[in-house]
Amino acid sequence: MTPSSRRTFAIISHPDAGKTTLTEKLLLEGGAIHLAGEVKARGANRRARSDWMKIEQQRGISVTSSVMTFERPDKDGNSIIFNLLDTPGHEDFSEDTYRTLTAVDSAVMVIDAAKGIEPQTRKLFEVCRLRNVPIITFVNKVDREGRDPFSLLDEVAEALALDICPMNWPVGMGGEFEGIFDFATGTLRQPSGPSKEFEGKTGQFSGIHDPALADVLSAQGRGRLQEEGDLAQGGYASFDLAAYRHGDLTPVYFGSALKLFGVTELIEAIAAHAPPPREQPAEPAPISPERADVTGFIFKVQANMDPQHRDRIAFMRLCSGRFRRGMKLTPSGTGKPMAVHSPILFFAQDRELADEAFPGDIIGIPNHGTLRVGDTLSEKADVRITGLPNFAPEILRRVALKDPTKTKQLR
Repeated sequence: MTPSSRRTFAIISHPDAGKTTLTEKLLLEGGAIHLAGEVKARGANRRARSDWMKIEQQRGISVTSSVMTFERPDKDGNSIIFNLLDTPGHEDFSEDTYRTLTAVDSAVMVIDAAKGIEPQTRKLFEVCRLRNVPIITFVNKVDREGRDPFSLLDEVAEALALDICPMNWPVGMGGEFEGIFDFATGTLRQPSGPSKEFEGKTGQFSGIHDPALADVLSAQGRGRLQEEGDLAQGGYASFDLAAYRHGDLTPVYFGSALKLFGVTELIEAIAAHAPPPREQPAEPAPISPERADVTGFIFKVQANMDPQHRDRIAFMRLCSGRFRRGMKLTPSGTGKPMAVHSPILFFAQDRELADEAFPGDIIGIPNHGTLRVGDTLSEKADVRITGLPNFAPEILRRVALKDPTKTKQLR
């Protein structure tokens, strides 16, 4: 496997836009899981795989970022390794999200079709912009009543100062939803049964004006698709790969993560368009993924991932070289070489030993406080990777005794 076969990306959104549900359905589409645990569903076998902490399962929210690695072929049959980082949407846990965004090469921005751009979405987008992280936009929940699609596109363009390229289009929304039409392939995906989920009902057409659409859409739905589709394709930018990777343009996909609409198109777009591992800022010079020796940096340290015992795992983004289990790396924090005997690959809380890893991969290194966030690990100890944000600790609450002589009462 080569670095060009890696796609390391994060999913960002305001709370409750459907980010974790989309993560689950991407894993389902990628063949990594066979039963999606819908957020807030009941039963031990119906928990979101990316939300492994007890508080996350109880409240249906993401509290800490998690890493999931899976493999899926692209349209041409080439094997692609996806490293998906699910990040917390709530502002209380944004420091974790900000650091995680330093470890990815692209991002998927999830927007609620009923709410549009929300405050946390805007903040996370600005973090991506500072690091030139290209963004694919996913407008979620089109199967529910929501805002006009053009209103949503215009808001993204104006609020985020981006060129917009709609890649597909919803045929109605909410109670009038009849499916999603893909402009590039001419594929119409339609809901089935009482649940209105996507269960494989597709049709292939020459375009939005194909007369055969009259056989599968209502007269109102067909007329709406033709009118809105012409406006969408003529009124917004055409897709430009260079502009997307430079962060000037965002391709927009409409869909419903819960009903599996738009998920296939999204994962295929990530495989086809999202950049492979990129050059990382470092001193004395940037690090290319083609560099022969191993370099990486710690962007997160998580304690107590294993409920059986108290562990401490450092998350390392590999930047260059071919990592092999047992090799010695030197952390910039201590300057003392350490042998990495038990590196692990992640699937949320689950893990397996990693015999090797390549640029773009995220591996875990068990340690007892030796590694810290921001540390660079390298074979030659001649480089320091930069760009990780630092946060001053906040005092949220103080506890003090009125009588200092009664210290035992503080317990």
